[in-house]
Amino acid sequence: MQTSSNAPLSRSQLAALTLGAIGVVYGDIGTSPLYALKEVFAHGHLPLNETSIYGILSIMFWTLTVIVSLKYVTLILRADNNGEGGLIAMLALASTAVKQHPKLRQLLLGLGIFGTAIFFGDGVITPAISVLSAVEGMEVAAPGLERFVVPVTLVVLTLLFMVQKHGTGGIGKFFGPITAVWFLVLAVLGLIHIIDNPSILQAMSPHHALIFIYEHPKMAFVALGAVVLCATGAEALYADMGHFGKKPIRLAWFLLAMPALVLNYFGQGAMLLEHPENANNPFFEMAPHWALYPLVILATFATVIASQALISAAFSVTKQVIQLGYLPRLRIMHTSVESTGQIYIPFVNWTLYGCIVMAVVFFGSSSKLAAAYGITVTIDMLITTVMTFFVIRFAWKLALPLCIAATTFFFVIDVLFFSANVIKVIDGGWFPLLIGGVMFMLMMTWKQGRALLSERLRSDSIDLEPFLDAVFSSPPTRVQGTAVFLNADAGTTPNALLHNLKHNKVLHEQNLFVTVKAHEVPWIGLDKRIQIETLGHDCWQVMLHFGFKNEPDVPKALGLLKRYGVNLDDMETSYFLSRDIVIPTIGSGMAPWREKLFASMHRNASGAADFLSLPTNRVIEMGSKVEI
Repeated sequence: MQTSSNAPLSRSQLAALTLGAIGVVYGDIGTSPLYALKEVFAHGHLPLNETSIYGILSIMFWTLTVIVSLKYVTLILRADNNGEGGLIAMLALASTAVKQHPKLRQLLLGLGIFGTAIFFGDGVITPAISVLSAVEGMEVAAPGLERFVVPVTLVVLTLLFMVQKHGTGGIGKFFGPITAVWFLVLAVLGLIHIIDNPSILQAMSPHHALIFIYEHPKMAFVALGAVVLCATGAEALYADMGHFGKKPIRLAWFLLAMPALVLNYFGQGAMLLEHPENANNPFFEMAPHWALYPLVILATFATVIASQALISAAFSVTKQVIQLGYLPRLRIMHTSVESTGQIYIPFVNWTLYGCIVMAVVFFGSSSKLAAAYGITVTIDMLITTVMTFFVIRFAWKLALPLCIAATTFFFVIDVLFFSANVIKVIDGGWFPLLIGGVMFMLMMTWKQGRALLSERLRSDSIDLEPFLDAVFSSPPTRVQGTAVFLNADAGTTPNALLHNLKHNKVLHEQNLFVTVKAHEVPWIGLDKRIQIETLGHDCWQVMLHFGFKNEPDVPKALGLLKRYGVNLDDMETSYFLSRDIVIPTIGSGMAPWREKLFASMHRNASGAADFLSLPTNRVIEMGSKVEI
């Protein structure tokens, strides 16, 4: 379900979207109670006394309030890009806002793409730690089952990734209700223990956090690295704005998600005051013994839903990055005839799966994975804060002192959490950083390689208009139908046209020279989809414009030419593509290994015909070798 964030909603629509947001938006942060408080106390760094428990709960409460409620729900949800959110949308907003400052724009683009690359590291850790922490509940129910935790986790994850190709349309409607039940169970479990010790609610006062930090500054700093786990998934609030809208996301947070999370954390704290020996797994120790197995099953469902939301986000982000030109074309399958947003990318699916299996097997427990988790989350939080400054300053034109005050407040908090997680890099933080680093290197290699390839093609190209003038001074035989020449560089002569004239010695009745351009905005409407320039002799230069969330359907877009008097017959239209073979050479381009990597990526990219929705029986590809 998708809606404009500004469209008026009926009560039934608002209720449906709010329920949907509970399942998709809050699945990740909703499973944090499984491991967040556990990681603060499980390693024995902190004494399990009243001061530390009250202090940690106070820090958690104010982390949820400041980072999630104030930063994301109140401020960042306002930064919508034509109704869309997420790091890519924020990047597009920020880079467009500073387009008058080219160097600053390049810096922000690099920073945003790095944040997007880091997201893939997060995409590996989140399903691994979530499902693993849920299945670890078996250890509490029956300690003898400990050896089955990793195998059961791998079975659950394998089934999850195997069903991706079928889409989630059929079962997606259950995500909201199941996650809503999960939040209600969180609240009830917490209330049971809060009733036994209601004084624990005093921890909402920030003075408990300040006292704890003052008395144990070093321990408090180390604890921040685990405390931030209570806010993991906050980025999803912004990323899913385009699907649900601002109001449903805000309602879901303040009416259900935040109250349930706070009650559960405070319930865990109340239990630990009475039973400090339960610190190894306080979440499952909260439940009565008879409820443990049902709770493990419900927790597994909740973590699978949270993982599904992140996997779907990985598909969506990959598609957006491809259209922005930072990754090669990949095979994209649509799993729903009703929603273009439901897609499946086999390469991303199985690459994610392989990395997640490695994480589960290598780390073996949620506690060890927790050390790897916070670093990626805090990096993306920092990058979002930096981007926000440039949006509110340059796009919204707010006063500089106000912009500095607003973003500096969040920046300082983000830096504290990031610093606390940097010390865990050796203990596991290197893993998602390695994945993010590899992704960033691939993305920048592709972008730079494409620029080098375009530059080389441009240097060897012939201007289109003078070439056509020369051709029509002694015109070749004209054959019936329309030829569509896809050309990356508008105004130059496509290699496919040169080869067609050289080998076939004919020219079609109508010739379209089409350039597809992706823009740094999510959506471009049909009214702005097409630009046309007449070249004479029934030839036209056509520019097609797509946003990074539009579906690049070239035949459908060319159907808009009717309004300009250009009629295309689908059965008599042929699409000519140039398939360039890249030859790495020693020179002034990239490092040799990067040029070889780019050549390999270029060679293995999926065909432009599929990506541009061209009819396969009407496509002619002509190859040429290009040295970079």
